[in-house]
Amino acid sequence: MIRRLGFILFVFLPLALAACSSANNDSDDSATANGVDPALASALQQQIMVDPSLSQQSQGDTVRPPAQPVTGGVPADGVAATGDIKDGDLMHAPAPTAADKSCKQCAAARESTTLGGLAARSPDSKTAGCAANLQYAAGWASRLPADPPLYPQARVSEAAGTEGGQCALRVVSFSSPRPMATMIDWYYTKAVRGGYTAEHQVDGDEHILGGTRDRDGGAYVLFMTARADGGTDIDLVANNGQ
Repeated sequence: MIRRLGFILFVFLPLALAACSSANNDSDDSATANGVDPALASALQQQIMVDPSLSQQSQGDTVRPPAQPVTGGVPADGVAATGDIKDGDLMHAPAPTAADKSCKQCAAARESTTLGGLAARSPDSKTAGCAANLQYAAGWASRLPADPPLYPQARVSEAAGTEGGQCALRVVSFSSPRPMATMIDWYYTKAVRGGYTAEHQVDGDEHILGGTRDRDGGAYVLFMTARADGGTDIDLVANNGQ
């Protein structure tokens, strides 16, 4: 009996183990086929850990516009000083003389409707002669002579110029956030230090500052009126542009 039992175990035990192994393999294959990975299933079923201190760094709103502009914005108009000349270094322009019928610049400002018309009525013959060839483009504002230059905080509304032959005329219309008294002193300082004469006249609400320079035939004239917001509207005519 014992020998028969041993014979049975000897014959059938390998077959039973083989069947178990096949069943296990079938079970594993079935799990893989069904896409169920025990390790993955365990990880997915666990609670997700969140660090509250990092939750605000998810950038979940990156497709939305920012709540406020990036830092480094443009300062307000009145923040800056007067460009490359400090207020304390400004020379004071002489008090204006009342314009009379001999003030050709005053008449030009009153009667001209374009920058070309303003330049054409300049008392400087060289400037007036070149005015007929004026071309309008914003780029002319960057080609003014070194003296008098465009004010650093200028907001250009219109510009024109000429090129070729003896003509290097520049005409620019712009506004400044600075009051008219400061602008008159600023341009007076620039003109005098640049070797120009500087005559200051007033015609109603408009102030005119103009002059010439003998060494190169340079000439300029500025027409200034006060703005309601405290700034200044300025028309600048100058030859010998860059």
